[in-house]
Amino acid sequence: MIALLAASSTTAQTGADFSDDVFWVWLVKAVAILVFLLVSVLIAIWFERKVVARMQVRPGPNVHGPFGLLQSLADAMKLLFKEDMTVKAADKLVYVAAPMIAVFCSLLVFAVIPFGPAVWIGGHHTPLQLTDFPVAVLYILACASVGVYGIVLGGWSSNSTYPLLGSVRSTAQVISYELSMGLSLVTVFILAGSMSTSEIVSSQKTLWWFIPLLPAFVIYVVSMIGETNRLPFDLPEAEGELVGGYTTEYSSMKFAWFFLAEYINMLNVSAVATTLFLGGWRAPWPISTINDGMFNHGWWPILWFLAKLWFFMFVFVWVRGTLLRFRYDQFMKFGWKVLIPFALGWLVIVAAVQGLRQFSDLNVRTTLFVLAGVVAVVAIAAFFVPEKKVAATKPRRGPEVIDPFAAGYPVPPMPGQTLPPSPRKERAAAAAGATAGSDPTTPEVHGG
Repeated sequence: MIALLAASSTTAQTGADFSDDVFWVWLVKAVAILVFLLVSVLIAIWFERKVVARMQVRPGPNVHGPFGLLQSLADAMKLLFKEDMTVKAADKLVYVAAPMIAVFCSLLVFAVIPFGPAVWIGGHHTPLQLTDFPVAVLYILACASVGVYGIVLGGWSSNSTYPLLGSVRSTAQVISYELSMGLSLVTVFILAGSMSTSEIVSSQKTLWWFIPLLPAFVIYVVSMIGETNRLPFDLPEAEGELVGGYTTEYSSMKFAWFFLAEYINMLNVSAVATTLFLGGWRAPWPISTINDGMFNHGWWPILWFLAKLWFFMFVFVWVRGTLLRFRYDQFMKFGWKVLIPFALGWLVIVAAVQGLRQFSDLNVRTTLFVLAGVVAVVAIAAFFVPEKKVAATKPRRGPEVIDPFAAGYPVPPMPGQTLPPSPRKERAAAAAGATAGSDPTTPEVHGG
């Protein structure tokens, strides 16, 4: 894999040049990113309510400000002035630090996201990006992983059952879905020849990576929804099961930190998808061909970046308004038995094709035909294996009968389990049989 990246890096474009930056330029960029994220969260809350309301044929926010635009600001003020309560049995230091860890880690990701090409700011020619380095995407994954500690520590420090269950679920969820997400991103590294975000955008000058890497793109989109704890994967905060999950014992601004971190993480994964798969700040075809690519220069690219970013935000809302929450065992099975194997298989195919392109004289078209034939044979073998022979090798067993009151309180049956026959039904059936047997009008049946 390292050899593939090294060989591909010779064709990668030059990354962003920060040599002309001075201290005040860095400061302006950092403040602009912070303001952008905070304002975007307010817009995202209003946007989500409006879109879901339109899907459910109702008006949504329409009182505070024109079109209800000030509703998010009113909600922020409510959280700011709400009574702040602290659980007496909680670990005070960790209890307060947990939401701060979550939100601070979420604010770090946009430091390496390119908003556009180099522009002139105060006489300095600087990229519309705070910073970049050769392993920028690994930095993004690291920030996302450390941010989960805020959720885990928040649930654990509350010293309460439901928050603890929510934090444990979050740990398993991140481990499961970050694996598939990372595997899908590796295919981009192989084709782009770099893990620098600016170089990945430069490598998509002629072709956006979501076209040749469509399976990886689909896997990433599914994984990013699971990574951000959004429906149908919001198991750590499932209000139908865990009251509020890891946020149950939080109120006022400490709860607002968690709320803010969730929406910023939605923006983060959307920006990563835009940068790695949809060409970043580059204009879509055929706009990119107008006047020798004039819309890919200056300040125009910010418009294309924001349009792609909010497309993914719409996908988040669309999925929330459409799908129901997964059961936890279904959720884990989908991550480990579907996403990860498919992502790993696609990674092997992409690595094989790229390796043949770099280290052999084989025609790419011939290679693709051979790989398509192999995939077709595997698919046919998987779908047309006789089910009777497979079933005959394993003895068929009926569902396990359990005692629902064995632990002292009723427990519903899990898949593959069943409840014993109801004593009331058995008594009713016996009484009905006795009544039918003693009825003189019942005809006697003789066997022949």
